Amino acid sequence: MASSNICWGIEMGSGAIKALKVENDGGELKVLDFAVIPHSRVLSTPELDQDDAMRVALGTLVSKHDLSGARIAVSIPGHQSFARFATLPPVEPKKVPDIVKFEAVQQIPFPLEEVEWDYQTFVSPDSPDIEVGIFAVTRQRIMDQLNMLNDVGLTPDMATLSPVAAYNALAVDLGFTEDTPGTIILDIGTVASDLIIAEAGRVWVRTFPIGGHQFTEALVSAFKLSYSKAEKLKRESEQSKHARHVLQAMRPVFSDIVGEIKRSIDFYTSVHSDADLKRLVGLGSTFKLPGLRKYLKQQLQMDVYRLEQFKKLSMEGARAGEFQASSVNMATTYGCVIQAFEKAPLRANLMPVKVLKDAMWKRKTPYFAAAAGLAAAAAGAMFIRPLLDSTGLQGADKPPIINTVISEANLLAQEAREAGVTSDARQTMGAAQIVDLVADRALYAEVLGDTSRLVSLVREGARNAAANDSFLAQQMGDRDPMKLLTMETTYLTQPEGTSAGSNPRGNPAAGGGDQSLSRIGSMRRVKIEATFAIPVGAGEIDGYMYDIVEPALRQKLQESQDGYTIVASETGFWAAGAGGSWSSGATTRGGGTTPTRVTRTDPGRGTGSTGFGSSSGSGSRDLDSLAPLVHAETGGESGVGSVVTLTWYAVLDLDPKAAGNGAEGEG
Repeated sequence: MASSNICWGIEMGSGAIKALKVENDGGELKVLDFAVIPHSRVLSTPELDQDDAMRVALGTLVSKHDLSGARIAVSIPGHQSFARFATLPPVEPKKVPDIVKFEAVQQIPFPLEEVEWDYQTFVSPDSPDIEVGIFAVTRQRIMDQLNMLNDVGLTPDMATLSPVAAYNALAVDLGFTEDTPGTIILDIGTVASDLIIAEAGRVWVRTFPIGGHQFTEALVSAFKLSYSKAEKLKRESEQSKHARHVLQAMRPVFSDIVGEIKRSIDFYTSVHSDADLKRLVGLGSTFKLPGLRKYLKQQLQMDVYRLEQFKKLSMEGARAGEFQASSVNMATTYGCVIQAFEKAPLRANLMPVKVLKDAMWKRKTPYFAAAAGLAAAAAGAMFIRPLLDSTGLQGADKPPIINTVISEANLLAQEAREAGVTSDARQTMGAAQIVDLVADRALYAEVLGDTSRLVSLVREGARNAAANDSFLAQQMGDRDPMKLLTMETTYLTQPEGTSAGSNPRGNPAAGGGDQSLSRIGSMRRVKIEATFAIPVGAGEIDGYMYDIVEPALRQKLQESQDGYTIVASETGFWAAGAGGSWSSGATTRGGGTTPTRVTRTDPGRGTGSTGFGSSSGSGSRDLDSLAPLVHAETGGESGVGSVVTLTWYAVLDLDPKAAGNGAEGEG
């Protein structure tokens, strides 16, 4: 079984495999061993089989170092994973997991069932807002990495993101607190760079596709060298007699890195206006390039440091100096070990649960075999003793008290039958309905998914419409086409009552003459009331709802669901909510008034109704959507924007073919 106080941290990099063996001796961390195993050629080399090269390096690691009997913690490269950050609305602590899952559905560009993900919240004492970091990797990606490790007999206990591990290493080693000056950690890898901002108790991560590979390509282009020779020249540039020419050839890549750093800083400070970033700490072999630190300091106007050694981690013995020289490359492995020892401020673990369970059962198999042997012996002893007792009992006389007890029991049974207390009890459905509350709890996760997909459809439709409608584009500006504010669910089994005057659009929730809602009045169902912010004012709310929001909801109503059916009112499923710019003069729908489409003059198009391009699914995603750097304003100008409430039902007892879904009669 793996030792609880010894751990190997492993980084499977594109330039080399780095590994660090650390012992936790009463809270003090001691380096027992380390390894830096370069690939024969960096994995960014054209036409190189990267998987084979990685397996060769892993085989070298396990053949030269003893990894048995210790825990294993590995990192996942930042460019192969996702880190997203969002601010949560004020909610009760118990509702945070549900809100985070809703955010994860929107932020992660893959279905949740295809990824391994984790999250962590950040709370500043000076702000009521709750920020959340969502970390994810596709299941296929993590399984490919685990399979390579399994080929050499290794099964990790923990897997985290490389930028998370790098942050943990410096946060623990340098003793980060909420008062620590704002720090940028820049880990320049072979094919990409991880930028981590640590400031005022907050953490923010971005990965951009510039690394050592781009420097090598610059030398290939400038000096007409092969990739391998250019890589060698880059590594030896500090000692080369052509150092000035090499630096000049790499200067454009220096500029690209500075541009990405400034872009990241600008976005972060636009979200956190009180941010005060003072210094940059560099990691990775690329930071050894001559002139890089000086150039960054001049361009960024802040102090720039390179990690030279760790303050709280050291190695004794003949290899102490070698370990110190390698410190600039060991931060990620150090962070993996810190998290395995549960000392890390960030604790994102993306190991698949099934893999952990299989490994646990495999370790326990020998113990189960021993337990089975003991159980068999105990069962044999238990069988023999009753057999002996039964043989002795057969010759004994039956005590008279037994007959007496049997007679009294028969008499009491007869009296109970005559009194009628043994007849069938009247059935009640109350207890069964209470049980249903628990049995259908998984439905609420599906409701969140439905809401997320509805928002995606509305966003897609609004942006398509705005592309052809300059007036709508001006109304929307940079605001979110549809933003969820609140969502309330109610479990129902009886018809709902009405509350006259409570809804300016006729109270669609009550049913009334609405056949769709009358049909489900006595069925088990969950009522969903969701409040959204939309970016148009009072004069445009009807057109926006009819042309963009309603088609999206009707499309959701026509989709088949697993285990339930979505139903909405035929006469009016939305209402303008308090706090928006809706006024009582708006055209009503629930009361039976004919819907009026809003018309406007659009230069170049003439006068007409608002357009809507229907589409299913979410929009395409590029690199910027994976690490967005354009701040989406949500406030808008005073008096612009509205709040609406949508109501629909998830019905458990309705046949989807007979549901109708409230879609009939809608033009």
